[in-house]
Amino acid sequence: RDSETTSCVFNPHRDLKRKEEAVLESILRDRSHIEETLRLAADEKAGDYAAALQRLRKIYHNSIRPMEQAYKYNELRQHEISAYPGRTLGDSATDGEITSKPMVLFLGPWSVGKSSMVNYLLGLQDTPYQLYTGAEPTTSEFTVIMHGEKIRTVEGIVMAADSSRSFSPLEKFGQNFLEKLVGIEMPHKLLERVTFVDTPGIIENRKQQERGYPFNDVCQWFIDRADLIFVVFDPTKLDVGLELEMLFRQLKGRESQIRIILNKADSLATQDLMRVYGALFWSLAPLINVTEPPRVYVSSFWPYDYAPDTSHELFKREEISLLEDLNQVIENRLENKIAFIRQHGIRVRIHALLVDRYVQTFKEKMSFFSDPELVFKEIVDDPDKFYIFKSILAKTNVSKFDLPNRDAYRDFFGINPVSSFKQLSAQCSYMGGCLLEKIERAITHELPSLLGSINSSKNPTLSSCEATGCGEKPKNRYRRN
Repeated sequence: RDSETTSCVFNPHRDLKRKEEAVLESILRDRSHIEETLRLAADEKAGDYAAALQRLRKIYHNSIRPMEQAYKYNELRQHEISAYPGRTLGDSATDGEITSKPMVLFLGPWSVGKSSMVNYLLGLQDTPYQLYTGAEPTTSEFTVIMHGEKIRTVEGIVMAADSSRSFSPLEKFGQNFLEKLVGIEMPHKLLERVTFVDTPGIIENRKQQERGYPFNDVCQWFIDRADLIFVVFDPTKLDVGLELEMLFRQLKGRESQIRIILNKADSLATQDLMRVYGALFWSLAPLINVTEPPRVYVSSFWPYDYAPDTSHELFKREEISLLEDLNQVIENRLENKIAFIRQHGIRVRIHALLVDRYVQTFKEKMSFFSDPELVFKEIVDDPDKFYIFKSILAKTNVSKFDLPNRDAYRDFFGINPVSSFKQLSAQCSYMGGCLLEKIERAITHELPSLLGSINSSKNPTLSSCEATGCGEKPKNRYRRN
């Protein structure tokens, strides 16, 4: 016993470790406001959410998916990145995307504190599972932090092969990219409601070829699916180079999802911070050409206490505002999915109406002595001559801003012969009904009704008309207002 007591008293390494732990505890910031603002202690009605999600999947599979398959919607490609903000036109929805949690994407230059911010929000600092951080470029992978029953790492090739996840389309970017994709699963209350994606920092002197995979294309895939996009800067890295400029070009049309974060704000005196804030706006102004610029949060998002003689109260309020922003995305995740599926259904319906019009025009112009290839080439090269698109605008609930690019159909019919499609009037069956009627019913009645039932449960004092606008088109964050 005496020897044990002696070893306890005179063990210098143990004493030093205890002193270090005591110092760390004294400088760590209080995290109670994170749990309070994000309502991590509140119990959700998981049964109601799962039931509404199941109903949404049923509407999609019964009313929208058959039209996608009949008219090969997934093979339609759009040339402009910004043609349909929030999603690539030719992509089909999947069960993985319908059931996936909201995605929060972290973008920005290297070593601005993206990984530290993820560690702070999840409370991973000084645990074996924290994301590696440092003054040099440290994150070379796209890291997806998601919920799981136990802590484990998932290789990118496994994530892409699992069809139940929403990441299977990433396989198209090749094996080099999948080696740079990693998933981390952990049982965390916040990750039950949201998924974080940490990205490699932008290094302006590095070319895409040096990365070994199409970096901008991968970023675009995540941007298209993100519910909230944090673009992080620090006071020493405000220069905008070609790669960052390209990134903001990819973010065009997603301004409502973007939040600019000026991190490490407590490293500057208040007067210097005001100058840096102005310099940041000056640098970004040419890249964000909108009436209402994205919200800028100024704080230091890491677990240690703010530096002395800095604006503690301001930083704390800014942090709580950002957490409220994040919580709003989490609270509205089901409404956003319904709005997304409805918008997706509208695009599928427009595509089917256009293909139907091409088929009808082709049959009308064909005669016994006509060359089918020449006849259709004339139609697809000059659709305005045959009122292809104008006839669709005459249909109810079709906006000219929702019409796809005409050149997309030249490519589409180059792969899919017009003779391989039936007209919409022939897409009916005795048991299943007509495809057009089913998708129109889903767009005009079933999806708004599902949205209304959710809003009514959240606001029981409101009538269904007050909640849904009596059948008016619900506000959709996937479109430019």
